[in-house]
Amino acid sequence: MAYLSQQALEGMGFRRLGRNVKISDKASIYDCDKIEIGDNSRIDDFCVVSGRVEIGRFCHITPMCLVAGGRLGVFLDDFCGLAYGAKVFSQTDDYSGATMTNSNVPAKYKKETFSRVTMGKHAIVGTGSVVMPGVDIAEGCSVGAMSLVTKSTEAWGVYFGSPAKKIKNRKKDLLELERQFLEELYQSDQF
Repeated sequence: MAYLSQQALEGMGFRRLGRNVKISDKASIYDCDKIEIGDNSRIDDFCVVSGRVEIGRFCHITPMCLVAGGRLGVFLDDFCGLAYGAKVFSQTDDYSGATMTNSNVPAKYKKETFSRVTMGKHAIVGTGSVVMPGVDIAEGCSVGAMSLVTKSTEAWGVYFGSPAKKIKNRKKDLLELERQFLEELYQSDQF
């Protein structure tokens, strides 16, 4: 995987660009002036990121993901992850047939839903999952592969299915690992 150089990243005009950010040269990033990326985050091959998007520190957007921030935005807190092929939408057309659809049709002929999406710290969305507009994936929440998330979640829950439902609680052991990791990182002067 080849990543864009620091010079190339700086030339893209991001709203904010942290340190040690890695973006694949095969990713498609649109509306850079609306995108913020925190330190040590990474966007891999064949991802599309567009609209208002804020990505925290140590986040990973793996290959083939889509993050469509639109006007209201998608917000990922620190240590979030999107597994292969996950898709996050902050807007959608009305599919009922009451109005027209798609980006080539003027707004007066269609109805769209616009609603921000948030992912709390340590949230992860599994392979092939879809997160719909207005969803808040709470801190520490885990969404299993191939799930459709249409409603907000509870903190530290494990969700799965279509539509996604809570199946159990998620362990919080990773909080101690985060503490150790950051302590070690700060001591090494790499942060």
